[in-house]
Amino acid sequence: MDYKKIKVEVTDGVAVVTMADPTTMNAAGMDLAAELSHAFGALAAGVIEARAIVLTGEGRGFCSGANLAGGGATARELDVDGKPDAGRALETIYNPLVCLMRDTPLPLVTAVNGAAAGIGCSFGLLGDIIVAGESAYFLQAFRRIGLVPDGGSTYLLPRAIGRARAMEMALLGEKIGAAKALEWGLVNRVVPDADLLPTAIGIAKELANGPASLGQIRKLIWDSLDSDWAGQLTAERKAQRIAGKTHDFVEGVTAFLQKRIAAFTGK
Repeated sequence: MDYKKIKVEVTDGVAVVTMADPTTMNAAGMDLAAELSHAFGALAAGVIEARAIVLTGEGRGFCSGANLAGGGATARELDVDGKPDAGRALETIYNPLVCLMRDTPLPLVTAVNGAAAGIGCSFGLLGDIIVAGESAYFLQAFRRIGLVPDGGSTYLLPRAIGRARAMEMALLGEKIGAAKALEWGLVNRVVPDADLLPTAIGIAKELANGPASLGQIRKLIWDSLDSDWAGQLTAERKAQRIAGKTHDFVEGVTAFLQKRIAAFTGK
């Protein structure tokens, strides 16, 4: 696919997916969202070969939210009552996209530069490892236009930072800067802006050099958010069966016994 709003580059097993519409601070119009869906689908299917993903934004913002001027989750499609259905694009475009991001079999690192607003906040929080530049901020801006948080943010935020802080972000609509985001546990690391992408790529390379079981690990932890104790034990047992049949398991044990660094292949 010839992308217009994103860029995808693969180096050393790491796919860097860049939202590339800096004039709008990478606003997530339906065109950009469709391209992200295609890219994540191609990565999951192995059409684009990689072992880890970095998602970032070009320019001074990660993603400024839905593109209100160009059509986004707030596009004014009419419902059966003749009034706008601001949720229709969520059903057809945005919800499938965030599900693709959450369910990708590859470890995902998000490198958040500048604004991560609206659904852009959700994109940032969907990283398995979230790295923020010092200028980054997270914003639930929906109250400003009379809508509700979407993109899975009402699911992600309470689980990441607790109900009280999630309520504060959603009801007050105030910016949460990088330092506070780190204090709250919203992100894993905060680094100088100039070091953001190199740091994220470095982490992704470490993940790309890891065993095939990393995909099972991320799935177990994501799924644990909706699981009970007994269900999670069962899921771990099933995942261990899968991991134990990989070449990487054999290599890992062999390397341990030979007192050398394992050379994992992701298989």
